Amino acid sequence: MTPVGPVDATLVPRYAGPATFARLPRLDEVTTTDIAVVGVPFDTGVSYRPGARFGPAHVRASSKLLRPYNPELGLSPFQRLQVADAGDVPCNPFDIGAAITEIERAGDDLTGSGVRLLTLGGDHTIALPLLRSVTRRHGPVAVVHFDAHLDTWDTYFGAAVTHGTPFRRASEEGLIDREASLHIGTRGPLYSDHDLDDDRRLGFATITAPQLEIDGVAAAVERMLTRLGDRPVYVSVDIDVLDPAHAPGTGTPEAGGLTSRELLHLLRALRAVNLVGADIVEVAPAYDHAEITGIAAAHVGYELISAMAAA
Repeated sequence: MTPVGPVDATLVPRYAGPATFARLPRLDEVTTTDIAVVGVPFDTGVSYRPGARFGPAHVRASSKLLRPYNPELGLSPFQRLQVADAGDVPCNPFDIGAAITEIERAGDDLTGSGVRLLTLGGDHTIALPLLRSVTRRHGPVAVVHFDAHLDTWDTYFGAAVTHGTPFRRASEEGLIDREASLHIGTRGPLYSDHDLDDDRRLGFATITAPQLEIDGVAAAVERMLTRLGDRPVYVSVDIDVLDPAHAPGTGTPEAGGLTSRELLHLLRALRAVNLVGADIVEVAPAYDHAEITGIAAAHVGYELISAMAAA
């Protein structure tokens, strides 16, 4: 069947039409789906500025200007694959454990027929249940983690599952491929040098933001693809991987980050891998003047869908 694409912008103005991601059909409006875009409006795991619970709606609103043809990859992703918006996962805002269970269950339900998920967060806590779900189908996955922070710390105030701990828990649970996972864009102060030792022990290589600036994007792409090999890949994009000039609307901003152009270039290179799922997290619209962060996140989502379609 021919996929149902976005609403035609030559017939319906950009500022009108459905409030779905890229004005795509809802999940209940199509008979089959290859990629489902789902929101997880949860931010109870944050340690600094709250507000990412409003991220899914903001990214959807910021995606209205996306167009169907991707000239950099030379394809129309919404013609190759059926992409639909699955709405939001209702999450308990008072109980992190209950919310984790609800997100994991929703991931299982949505992917039961082989559907791949692009998840809009929400804070980075949601990566843990999403990884639990995706590994039930694919086994341990190579994680490409775009972030200013390692997110492999142990606990915050005694809490083992927060937005700063998901990849430590994922590694401990055997969800990630320790020979193929990496962080990209990390920078800024740490608690101690033990943070880096722990991170390496947990299975992550790292391309820092300063390294990327010195060596260039092409070198980072080569390192990334070499590290990933032919494993199934899960991509997690914390929007604070971007410099605050390019993404002010986030909970824990760090100076010295990537530009939007650099991040999109790196994501396009993922057309060469087996991309089985992805998330975009930590968009906090209360701090996002002129939709700068929302528009960047919407383009990140578009490139991730395009990479899945290219593969």
